[in-house]
Amino acid sequence: MRFYSLLAVSLLLACTLVAQDSEEPSRGPDGGTQTHVSGIKILPLAGKPFSGVDSVDWTRTLEDGTVVATHLDAKLARDSQGRIYRERVSFVPANSDQQSKRREIILSDPTTHTRTICSVAARRCTVTGYHAPTSFTPMPAGPFDNGKRELTRESLGSDVIDGLNVAGTRETISINPGVVGNSQPLVTTREFWYSPDLQVNLSVTRKDPREGSQVIHVVDLSRAEPDPAMFQAPAGFVVETPRGSAKAEN
Repeated sequence: MRFYSLLAVSLLLACTLVAQDSEEPSRGPDGGTQTHVSGIKILPLAGKPFSGVDSVDWTRTLEDGTVVATHLDAKLARDSQGRIYRERVSFVPANSDQQSKRREIILSDPTTHTRTICSVAARRCTVTGYHAPTSFTPMPAGPFDNGKRELTRESLGSDVIDGLNVAGTRETISINPGVVGNSQPLVTTREFWYSPDLQVNLSVTRKDPREGSQVIHVVDLSRAEPDPAMFQAPAGFVVETPRGSAKAEN
């Protein structure tokens, strides 16, 4: 009798071990990797209204030769007060019928010195302080970062985009080996087509071996005054003020 009892215990233990071995291995959570591609930079300038769409094409070539091509379209605008409307949207496969999904609306107001970031999914906006410069001076060409990097700049001449005169510039940055963990010298380039009238780059091309190629254009450009409603929190969203109070917008 004792023999059968020991046999039963052994079989039960064996079944338990097999069941444990068949379960999925456990692990902790993983934050993953997130990459943000900045669109056209807009300064909060008064008296230079416009609206359009940030059209971004991002292409990366992987180690095995696979090419990953993605695209997004995001609305942007600036009114005569210098207030800025932007959207943060998702990338979709290039040359597909998919539409970019709007994730956030960002409202920057230099008159009230506030930035309002609205989550579309949560229907909630958070207000923070906003103090942005109204001018920009490019870094002078030459070595920087204690000689570890060097910037060269060349003119690409002039052109016309959507009836606006633009000036082209190419910047090349050379990074010495070891500066960012690179075993060989690393070279990145950026091309800008700048509208002196709007004081905005209407086209930017970034090429970086680490991040692939990013081609950004402002399309559907309009010089008309944008709808004032664009610069208010969307209807029905809860707005959290800097002091932590909240109110629903109608």
